[in-house]
Amino acid sequence: MTTFSDLGLSQDMVSHLSTQGFTTPTPIQAEAIPLVLAGHDLIGLAQTGTGKTAAFGLPMIERMAADGKRADPRNIRALILAPTRELVNQIAANLKLFVKKMPLRIGVVVGGASVNRQAQQLERGVEILVATPGRLLDLINRKAVTLTQARYLVLDEADQMLDLGFIHDLRKISKLVPKNRQTLLFSATMPKSIAELAGDYLTDPKKVEVTPPGKAADKVEQYVHFVPGKDQKTTILKQTLNENPDGRAIVFSRTKHGAEKLAKHLEAVGYSVASIHGNKSQGQRERALKGFRDGEIKVLVATDVAARGIDIPAVTHVYNYDLPEVPDAYVHRIGRTARAGRDGIAIAFCAPDEARLLRDIEKLMGISITVASGQPHVGVLPAGPARGGRGQSRGGQGRGGEGRGQGAPRAQAGAGRSQGGMPKAPSPFAGDELLDEAPRKKDHRKGQGPAAQAAHQAQLAKRNNNGGRRRSRPSHGSGTPAQGQRREGGARREEA
Repeated sequence: MTTFSDLGLSQDMVSHLSTQGFTTPTPIQAEAIPLVLAGHDLIGLAQTGTGKTAAFGLPMIERMAADGKRADPRNIRALILAPTRELVNQIAANLKLFVKKMPLRIGVVVGGASVNRQAQQLERGVEILVATPGRLLDLINRKAVTLTQARYLVLDEADQMLDLGFIHDLRKISKLVPKNRQTLLFSATMPKSIAELAGDYLTDPKKVEVTPPGKAADKVEQYVHFVPGKDQKTTILKQTLNENPDGRAIVFSRTKHGAEKLAKHLEAVGYSVASIHGNKSQGQRERALKGFRDGEIKVLVATDVAARGIDIPAVTHVYNYDLPEVPDAYVHRIGRTARAGRDGIAIAFCAPDEARLLRDIEKLMGISITVASGQPHVGVLPAGPARGGRGQSRGGQGRGGEGRGQGAPRAQAGAGRSQGGMPKAPSPFAGDELLDEAPRKKDHRKGQGPAAQAAHQAQLAKRNNNGGRRRSRPSHGSGTPAQGQRREGGARREEA
């Protein structure tokens, strides 16, 4: 069995890791640490929850401690970029465990916190800076920090940084870090965009791949419920939560609005719940995570912004309330459970308009997810860009070459009535009206009801009568007299 001492780490580091409870390296650590110690650029591919932070953090700390250099004021020696505040805080917390009793300072820079306080933190310089790209550029523009002494650049969860649109920020930052640096890129997936990024930023990199891209943690049991709509998703979600009262669950929603609405509903019917998404302040997000980590909160409703920043081994269940648009995001979501060698359960809900998303997920992972209830939506083309040819119809739910079918999905998205005009069946439990789709738009906007329209018609008739009287006057414009007067009036308004 491989030990940390076999990887080339110093005895002091190995002893320190042992006191922290780290005795056996994970596969990604076993392969990456010797290469980083040797000074190679590296591409590390591994599923979430496999110890990637230690894979780049331990050898980097070891090399920095060996040369004994300190960062100058407002400068750094190593830069670690991550896409979310939660992931930045998680990485920094792990690194602080590794550098105990070492003269290495670790700084954290994220959005949603006081930029002035972060600037003060950087005045004396820090050896390792963990940051989100946007806030780092803000501080660079304020001249609160410079990167001229950086010799290590780490891009963690690089694929999500590209998904979130950080590519331009990454290009700006990479130009500010000296070229004689060691660059390490870690990700759970390897899309084409990541390969291109690696070609731009890394020099003759070594590649470590301990898990095929798209493969979920081995100990995650995966199930899918096929449902006709949101009401049934909520019903099954609550049933499952009730069956596991001692568990801790993360529920993923596709949108911030949906996450907040679901969290409020669960709270209203008695669940211990918190939400975390982009509209929450940094303080709110940290309090929600702390309550969830401490066990005071049993259910955390989140968007993908938090998917890779939650490292809580006690998570027993992950629910995909909405399937993600990007299949890779599913892998990251369910990677929040079955961490640190534990077992976990991932439950997905699939509505008719999500059938394509489920197929893409199964194709990426190379598996068929076990069906827990319902029937697969065979022959149903999901909402989204129309595909070529004629859509197959099943119960009016198909999508043809000329647009959306006239069956159930349209009725659900409408005013709560079916195609035959019957009222929508009431929700099977109290309180789920909070989760109904947005109400149908009124037939008339404010001020454009029947009475207002009648008044408008009367006003038009009055104008026509006045126009008839004007026609008896001579006109100085071309065309009919009325046309000439309208043009003059229009010209006066434009000049005014």
